[in-house]
Amino acid sequence: MKVIATNISKGTIITWHGKEEKTGIFKTPSAEPIFLGKTDVGNDTVVDRKHHGGTDKACYLFSVEEYAYWKQLYPTLDWDWGMFGENLTVEGLEESQLRIGDIYRIGSALVQVSQPREPCYKLGIRFKTQNIIKQFIDRSHPGTYVRVLEEGLVSKGDSMVLVKQSENSLTTQQFYDLLFAKVKSRELLQLAINNPALPLKKRESLEKHL
Repeated sequence: MKVIATNISKGTIITWHGKEEKTGIFKTPSAEPIFLGKTDVGNDTVVDRKHHGGTDKACYLFSVEEYAYWKQLYPTLDWDWGMFGENLTVEGLEESQLRIGDIYRIGSALVQVSQPREPCYKLGIRFKTQNIIKQFIDRSHPGTYVRVLEEGLVSKGDSMVLVKQSENSLTTQQFYDLLFAKVKSRELLQLAINNPALPLKKRESLEKHL
């Protein structure tokens, strides 16, 4: 896997339900390396700390290959890397292969796959329609958040190299589909609940389905 773009946001004022608020969803490529810190990316904008940033969502990765699909659906948008609010646009990222808990070296940073991205209304604002929320869920290629085990710099062109594969076989895609499934697989529920790399709140919320 290879980093094609590093993206950050200076923050954009949007209007939602008649109220102005600031968001970091409008990311654009950076010409300089970006710093992956323990709770967020250096010089990036994280406003809603309840749902974004933090140790389990320190950095967001999205697949280069997914762009072609979405460009066909939304050809009139002004396309560039960072359209999905990702900090790292990665070539070869495949959610069906990423295990929750996998550890990767990217540039000088060491990261661990923590959880997929769950879309919210701000993605709808970015794409100028809230219809994308259901489309994004149904597409089942959400990208992934990572926690930063060792802080470091990441540059365009850096490789994403597997250092240690999780012993728990739950993939990012399996967990994402599990979250939105009306009928939840007991086998996947057990894998998720027993995966220490998943945030504790996620694991606890799934226990009620057993």
